[in-house]
Amino acid sequence: MNRVLASLAVSLLVAVAPAAFAQAKTEKATFGGGCFWCMEPPYDKLPGVISTISGYMGGKVTNPTYEQVSSGSTGHVEVVQVTYDPSKVSYEKLLEVFWVNVDPTVKDRQFCDAGTQYRTVIFYGSEAQRKAAEASKAAIEKSKPFKEPIVTPIEMAGTFYPAEEYHQDYYSKNPTRYKFYRSGCGRDARLKSLWGDKAGG
Repeated sequence: MNRVLASLAVSLLVAVAPAAFAQAKTEKATFGGGCFWCMEPPYDKLPGVISTISGYMGGKVTNPTYEQVSSGSTGHVEVVQVTYDPSKVSYEKLLEVFWVNVDPTVKDRQFCDAGTQYRTVIFYGSEAQRKAAEASKAAIEKSKPFKEPIVTPIEMAGTFYPAEEYHQDYYSKNPTRYKFYRSGCGRDARLKSLWGDKAGG
């Protein structure tokens, strides 16, 4: 009886393992687009995205705090790290969402937020992501949706540090404050002037 049960268990494991592995296959993408509060919503509503986490990348301090990063002294950038299922949404689609949610024509600032910590940047985690990001950027430069040149760099990803809990899902935890900030910062108005009907939000 024990041998029968053992054999059955092995058979079930072999049958289930491929499906379980497929479900567990995820990838990460990291983007700097100014205030990280504003970069979570467009990805959270995208089918195939599993989660978004606001955080910091690109600096020289281990486990930086928001106060340190916002001072502009650590070299970190406010970023959103997207965990997604590549079988449901492509990295190229994530790039499309990124572009129309940022102003890629300005350096070291986004809308009302100034400083290197608010710069736009695509952090790639693999050679495939680097090539896709460069191709995406080149396509926009060729299409010339606006007169200004694109200054958004494409850089190798470094260590990602999650931001403090109160920053996570800020737009859903504090909807009134979030909308006031977004409107007051002129984000939507500028995106509309750059991207027209394609503008994110």
